[in-house]
Amino acid sequence: MLIFPSRVPRFLATVALLALSTAATAGEQSLPRSWIDPDTGHRVIRLTDEPGSASLYFNINAFTPDGKRMVYTTADHGIGVLDLTTFTSRPLVKGPVGGGPGAVVMGRKTATVYFFKGSPDDPKYASLWAADIDSGKQRKIADLPRRAGIFSINADETLGVGSYIVGEGEDFNGRQAGQATPADWVAEPLNKEQKMARRLAARLPMIVFTVDLKTGRTKPVLASTDWIDHLQFSPTDPTLLMYAHQGAWQQVEKLWTIRTDGSQNTHIDPRVMQMEGSGHQWWDNNGNIWYDLHFPEGVDAFVASYNVENGKRIWLHYDQQESSIHFTRSPDGTLFAGDGSTAPGAQWIYLFRPELVKDDHSLGENLIQPGRLKAERLVNMSTHNYRLEPNVHFTPDGKYLIFRSNMFGATYVFAVEVASAAPTSAVH
Repeated sequence: MLIFPSRVPRFLATVALLALSTAATAGEQSLPRSWIDPDTGHRVIRLTDEPGSASLYFNINAFTPDGKRMVYTTADHGIGVLDLTTFTSRPLVKGPVGGGPGAVVMGRKTATVYFFKGSPDDPKYASLWAADIDSGKQRKIADLPRRAGIFSINADETLGVGSYIVGEGEDFNGRQAGQATPADWVAEPLNKEQKMARRLAARLPMIVFTVDLKTGRTKPVLASTDWIDHLQFSPTDPTLLMYAHQGAWQQVEKLWTIRTDGSQNTHIDPRVMQMEGSGHQWWDNNGNIWYDLHFPEGVDAFVASYNVENGKRIWLHYDQQESSIHFTRSPDGTLFAGDGSTAPGAQWIYLFRPELVKDDHSLGENLIQPGRLKAERLVNMSTHNYRLEPNVHFTPDGKYLIFRSNMFGATYVFAVEVASAAPTSAVH
């Protein structure tokens, strides 16, 4: 056991963690199960034992309706279940399943996890499946359209939503229809911006569709030659969807809502400044939309919200030195969190406390409510390689932030306590 005083210099803590990471090559048991971050005073817990295990994308529901369990992905790209009361884990679905951010989605009404998996006979096709968390029983729901995947499940678990490219056009990852393995894909430029620009310029025809989770019947919702991605159902309204136009943020009209019958297709983030960009959007528990807003990127930034019922907006300013790849909001709406970024000095898991600016009889109509986010550092992520996005989630009780990290080399799932721990710290 390595014991550190509460005010130990950061470099000593880093040396200790790197030593533990090196020792991990001799076996997983050499890795620490928990420690108190000497820079922040918050306890960090490693939740999974399997190298290559990971928590879900930041805007995908991972928790059972009772808030006591969480699904995650295993090293074989299967699905595991973590008990949040005991921090014990078990396998549920053997991999590989799906692909992309929405490959695994937890239901909000029942303890059912939904996932899709490719056809062993034809790589152009996949099917939608469900697994019961308690019994482990799996069932096939539907065969999906050619090149389709499922992104989200609605609030009452009656519909799933997905999209697919029509024809043989090359997708963002360089894959064409019928190409089963990475060895078959075309060579990729290393720069993500180049890949996104190429995919946007292709203007491939796409279909957004729903699938009835009882009958397996699919129904088209929207046809477009825009690059559509990140489909998300509202957690409170079973018929309301959010989706995004993909591409460089300043080059697309990014965020939209639409009804499952195809009506009320609405652009919700009209631009007011050149080079303004928005993205990394999510629904909060109350059914409001939040997203990252740049004015422009690298100059000024906000976490912004849009109320789908009345159109009201809130912009919460955050310092560029405290930027994050993704933000999220606590279940009770009192706190925010971020997973840090590669910006200088921003390699932390952050907790943010919002402070709204009090209005003093401002003239005007439909004005945006301003505010700011006050940051607290929870986890030093200086040894994390940010090619892997940490993707923070609040647990349903708000006591922990869940994230994934490669701070010890391989990827594992971690939790950090939102409340500060004791003044002395230990790595054990």
